[in-house]
Amino acid sequence: MAAETLYDRLGLPRDATPEEIRRAYRETLLRLQTNQAANTDYKRLVSDLKVAFDVLSEPDKKAEYDQHLPPETPQSYPVQVAVSYSRNALVQISEPQLLYALLELGLPEEAASAARPHLNLCLVVDCSTSMQGLRLDAAKATAIELIRQLQPEDILSIVKFSDRAEIVLPATELLDKRNAEVRVQLLKAGGGTEIFQGLDLGVQEVRQYHNLDRINHIILLTDGYTYGDEKNCYQLADHATTLPIGISALGIGSQWNDSFLDALTAKTGGSSQFITQPEDIRSFLLDNVIKLGQIYANQVTLIFETYPAIELTDAFRISPDSAPLSSASPMVLGAVLRNAALTLLLEFQIKSIPARTSKITLAQGRLCYQIPGNQERTSYIQRIDFQRPVSKDFDRTPPPAHIVQAMSNLTLYRMQEKARTDMAKGDISAASRRLQNIATHLLAQGQRDLARSVLNEVAHIQQNQSFSEEGEKRIKYGTRSLLLSKKGETKKP
Repeated sequence: MAAETLYDRLGLPRDATPEEIRRAYRETLLRLQTNQAANTDYKRLVSDLKVAFDVLSEPDKKAEYDQHLPPETPQSYPVQVAVSYSRNALVQISEPQLLYALLELGLPEEAASAARPHLNLCLVVDCSTSMQGLRLDAAKATAIELIRQLQPEDILSIVKFSDRAEIVLPATELLDKRNAEVRVQLLKAGGGTEIFQGLDLGVQEVRQYHNLDRINHIILLTDGYTYGDEKNCYQLADHATTLPIGISALGIGSQWNDSFLDALTAKTGGSSQFITQPEDIRSFLLDNVIKLGQIYANQVTLIFETYPAIELTDAFRISPDSAPLSSASPMVLGAVLRNAALTLLLEFQIKSIPARTSKITLAQGRLCYQIPGNQERTSYIQRIDFQRPVSKDFDRTPPPAHIVQAMSNLTLYRMQEKARTDMAKGDISAASRRLQNIATHLLAQGQRDLARSVLNEVAHIQQNQSFSEEGEKRIKYGTRSLLLSKKGETKKP
């Protein structure tokens, strides 16, 4: 396997400019300093970073170093990048205009037969009082099924938490599966909900076997709100991203904080999902593990800079799972699966275009990702630019159908967000109108069950002056699921 290069340490391509090298050093050092308290490798990482900067920032040293690197060509990159736009050209006007870009990251056909990566997985299970009964029973049964299905080379750990955290199964290869099953069977519910303690212990367990040749990931199962430790959870997620360790979450029932779990998981390229019934825990959890086993390119991150008068106003992952993303750089996009592309819809606002401009660069950036288990090379950094021609005349060409569909479904998701904002302001009439509009669009698409849920919630709002907790989540995650790509089938872990 190829050794890490100095460019890899800074997250830069080999043709990086002096300014890009300086900026990458400052930004990477700042991220390390921000997470210093939680990072036991802080001093080593800072030292490695300084070595990289000292060499690459000096032209003579850089030139000498580059001579010893193997040649790099476009064919060296295993991820295939395609960008399609909602408009063929921007128009030369003074008013702001929107442009959508559909970014698709896929793989060559031969990658589909690549060996399944080994997992380093931690289940962080909420064992607070509210989990007692069917929910915890279903979680335990699914954990036992997972123990039986994982491969011998996989690493599994299980952490339980309530108002304190405890290791149920230390990170280990599952050589004694019977003992692991007994440990899970002994899980009992009781106490409050403090997610940070469980996540913190989960990160510690994953770090014991952390290796870029593995998929290092935490799956959180919870059914309640955490108590005042949200900020600590966010900081821990930021630290997990630097390792990298992914975090996904399964929210059970209706009494959990979806906004918090969305923001938490988005930091690492993960997502949160809504489970209505205990019997659905099995399918959701196993499906998450199956997708982890299908990963080919992991922790795909977009580091970018927009040009003056241009803003990336929104970013949404469409597949392999749907989730809102932060629109700030660096943006952790998620993973490219062996059987499904990583697809994102980006919204750019162009506030103005300079006169006599024939082409405009919206953003310049680079994609950074890992290929677990690759015998030749683990880390890749790939340039990507977003550009459009500029015309004096309006482009009347309809957008590509797949972009229109994605934009339409994203509009429904945004409408439910605005309805929630209306309710928070006490504007019940506006919230009801938005939801009724959503239901109309859903019926036109043939989404009758979801439309019925939306109309039921309108009636609840008008009668009770508030959302129901379950109805609010049904609409949010239902409209989000409309964005999912239908390509690719999953297989057993």
